[in-house]
Amino acid sequence: MIEIDGAQGEGGGQVLRIALSLALVTGQTFRIENIRANRSRPGLMRQHATAVEAACAIGGSECEELAVGASALTFVPGAVRGGDYHISVGTAGSTGLVLQTILPPLMLAAGPSRLVLEGGTHNIYAPPFDFLERVFLPIVNRMGPTVSARLIRHGFYPAGGGRIEVDIQPTASLTPLNLIDRGDLVSVEARALVAALPGDIAVRELAAVGAVLGWPEEARRITQLPERSGPGNIVMLEAVFDEVTELVSGFGKLGVAAHIVGDTAAKRMAGYLASGAVAGPFLADQLLLPLALAGSGQFTTVKPSLHSRTAAEVIARFLDVRITFQEQENGNHLVTVARA
Repeated sequence: MIEIDGAQGEGGGQVLRIALSLALVTGQTFRIENIRANRSRPGLMRQHATAVEAACAIGGSECEELAVGASALTFVPGAVRGGDYHISVGTAGSTGLVLQTILPPLMLAAGPSRLVLEGGTHNIYAPPFDFLERVFLPIVNRMGPTVSARLIRHGFYPAGGGRIEVDIQPTASLTPLNLIDRGDLVSVEARALVAALPGDIAVRELAAVGAVLGWPEEARRITQLPERSGPGNIVMLEAVFDEVTELVSGFGKLGVAAHIVGDTAAKRMAGYLASGAVAGPFLADQLLLPLALAGSGQFTTVKPSLHSRTAAEVIARFLDVRITFQEQENGNHLVTVARA
C-alpha cells in the first residue's frame, strides 16, 4: 500500500485527485493522511468527496471512510469501466476538477464513456470550463484519445447549478509529446461574461484589458447570460498560437472594482506573452499526469508553481518516472518527463 501525506508540498486537494487517478490506472491501493492540511478548512470538501465517489463509481472501488470533513481515507481501486456516468457535486465545487480525477483512467479504459457533471463551471478556485475545452483537451487529444466537452449551463461560485457533458473515446496507450515552441500567434480575444449583474461591469473590465494589452476593439466581446445563471462575472483572455492556446481568467468579486479585475488578468496574460513559454502555470499542472502516463515528454513553462512540484512528487509514488524542472537562460523552465 502506498502511504501519502496530504500535507506534503502544496498540501491541497490536488494530492488526493492525482492519487485517485493513478490508483485507478495502476491498480495500487493508497492511504492518505492529513487531507488538505494546508487549507484554512482542512479535510474533504464536497467537491473532493464527489471526486472520490466518482472514482469509486468508474472503478468499482472501495473507500469506507469517505465523508465530508474526513482527514484520512484508504482507497482500494477496482477495474475501470467505460460507460455513462452522472456526477453531481451538489455545490459550486468545480466540475472540471472532478473531471480531472476520472479522465485519465477513462482515457485508457476498454470502452467509451459519456459523462454528465453538475456543479460549478466557472469557479474562482479552479480554471473555468473554457480552459478545459480550449486549452487542455486539444493537447490531450493529440496524445491518442478523443475527448469532447460541452458547456450546457453556466454555474458560478457560490450558487453553482452548472452542467457540462463529456464524451471520451479511449486509447490503448498515450503518445508522448514534446511542446518546446508555441509557434506564431494566430489570434487573440477578450471575453467578459456577466449574469444577473450590470453589463457595465464587463465594459470596464474590457477597457482595462485594452489599456494593458492594446488588443483592438474587435477582439473584445461581452456576453450577457440569462439571469438564472447568476450572479456571476468572469473575464477570459485567450491567445491562440500554432501549437498551444492559453486562457487567462479573472473573476469579479464583491468589493473589487471591475477595472482591477480586468487589469490583473491582462497583466498575467502580458507576462505569459512575454515569456515565450508553451505552458502557463495551470496548463503546466495539468500536463504532468498525461505525459507521465505516456512515459515521456517535454514542455516549456514559466516558473513552476509549488502546485506543479507537488504533483510531480505524487506521480513518482505511483509511476516509474522522473520529472525534472530545469531553468533556462531566458528564465523559463524546461519540464522533462522520463522513465526512471
